[in-house]
Amino acid sequence: MRQPEAGAVAVVTTPDGVRVAVHEWGDPDGPEVLLLHGVGQSHLCFARQWGSDLARSHRLVAYDVRGHGGSDKPLAAEHYSDGRRWADEVQAVMDARDLRRPVAVGWSLGGRILVQYLAHYGDGRLAGLNLVGSRLIPDTRFSGPGSLAVPTVDPRDAGAHIAMAEAFLRACYHVPMEEADFARALAYNMLAPAEVRSAIRAWRADPAAAMAALRNVRVPTLLTHGRRDQVVLPAVTELAAATIPGAEVSWFEDCGHAPFWEDAPRFNRELAAFVARTRTRS
Repeated sequence: MRQPEAGAVAVVTTPDGVRVAVHEWGDPDGPEVLLLHGVGQSHLCFARQWGSDLARSHRLVAYDVRGHGGSDKPLAAEHYSDGRRWADEVQAVMDARDLRRPVAVGWSLGGRILVQYLAHYGDGRLAGLNLVGSRLIPDTRFSGPGSLAVPTVDPRDAGAHIAMAEAFLRACYHVPMEEADFARALAYNMLAPAEVRSAIRAWRADPAAAMAALRNVRVPTLLTHGRRDQVVLPAVTELAAATIPGAEVSWFEDCGHAPFWEDAPRFNRELAAFVARTRTRS
């Protein structure tokens, strides 16, 4: 596909001093959508959202989470194993970019980050949640074979790092990327150091605290999951749907871990309709 423009970029400093790169597209007065990506990814994974009609009528904001993309990449594990740091990062972006009540969209790691945000800040600043292919309850029984097969690599072994990133990226898509898109995705995946990936993989959040945060959600919630996901098993979305009051579920039968890319037209329609429904409740 022809790549759309990358969007305006700003730098936001988190309370613990990490600088994150934030990008924006669309109508500055439109409904706000905050996009959080998965491990190894960056804001660029959402090109089929900010390069679509969504950007004509919505204010789309995506940032590279710590350790990824154009953001700072501290290597010490404590930057990735403390839920409060993740939550504060989300809040810092919302405050700095004057996001009043966005719909927060969290893919994979992005969903886990939003659970930490809910646990520490609640959902009072959010209009809604769209949680996509995310292991919202941090229990390894919900990790799929595509995740479990990813090896820990020596950060000094560049070849092993590339091979690991390529294998994981291919596991994310049941509908394969075109090779040009895959090459671009592999390039931005390689921006995440092996130490960062290992630290996030070792992060052991509390499942009971995550369940409590999900039970306390009161904003509209849409859970999106590909039935053929090999990274995060669909069973976790079934459990989340039974835990979050009033949650809706959208199953993408022929998609893997990335339905927002694999079937972008449907995903974008559903996201736009969901955002519209949240506005009728405001």
